[in-house]
Amino acid sequence: MNLKRVFVAAICAAGLLISGCGGGTDSSAENKTVKIWTSGEDYRNEYYLTECQKKFPDYNITLEYMNTSNIAAKVLEEGDKADCDIILSEEYGYLEKCGDNLAELADFDFAPFLDDIVPAGHKYLPEYKNSGCIIINRAVLDKNNLPVPTSYQDLLDPRYKNLISMPSPASSGTGYMFLRQLVNEWGEDAAFDYFAKLTENILQYTSSGSGPVNALVQGEVAIGLGMTGQAVFEINQGVPLEIIFFAEGSPFSMYGNAILKKSYDRQAVRDVFNYLATDLCKGNNEKFFPDQIFKDFAPTIKNYPTNIHYGNMKNDTLTEKERLLKRWTFS
Repeated sequence: MNLKRVFVAAICAAGLLISGCGGGTDSSAENKTVKIWTSGEDYRNEYYLTECQKKFPDYNITLEYMNTSNIAAKVLEEGDKADCDIILSEEYGYLEKCGDNLAELADFDFAPFLDDIVPAGHKYLPEYKNSGCIIINRAVLDKNNLPVPTSYQDLLDPRYKNLISMPSPASSGTGYMFLRQLVNEWGEDAAFDYFAKLTENILQYTSSGSGPVNALVQGEVAIGLGMTGQAVFEINQGVPLEIIFFAEGSPFSMYGNAILKKSYDRQAVRDVFNYLATDLCKGNNEKFFPDQIFKDFAPTIKNYPTNIHYGNMKNDTLTEKERLLKRWTFS
């Protein structure tokens, strides 16, 4: 793992700003400042920022990391006073919740995207399909003389106590998609009974979807419920992780990008957003999250699973999410 990536990850984890300051000294510097809130992983944030700096050297572009629920909470609480222009990598449900604060993207083209992922209100653009999987660190399993689990029920074995990490559904869209899928597959009561038991083996419910893979990379846990794209990224960096799927298949959720209504008329914001939503969205699809979102673009990535069986994600609505999270008391 290179030092630059470690530095960026440390900044993101601290919730600080990653800034790219252009060389311009224009008196309208404020109009050339673009502030982005993102829930993206450090490596994707580095990619987005670096490419935006190249494209717009005279703009001052900042990326600030927050988890998905915090982004939504700040937008709802601060409204037009939010110190943000663009929301990047935010889960669809939270974007719907923020809808009154988002600009209608009347001038942006939705046609290249698959029809079934285009939001009806046209207040945000698709960015990526986040699919989930079970990720294992076999070295940690072997160290503890444990077998590779083959089902969700296996994860309840007391031998896995403190060796499992999962994102909290209360703060992470990744965590919620696992909850949503098992509610659909097993029924609500059975799913909540399951998570009550699983909690006994969870080392920690992480606040972000990246947490389980980070814990696996550090050897803190043996099993993580996390993002397929992030696991593949680490595998392609030489980290010895493995991806498996249980019989229920892969849960998934959609993430998108939006402009705050207060910032829509600023040209710099529109320029950066358009670049993020077109060229860099395809770059993200090609480099990190290859689950298809474009009609005419279906990239592949080394070591990314093929022929994924996607799980049952029906009723993945904001109303259902809020209702289920009121019942979630485990983290």
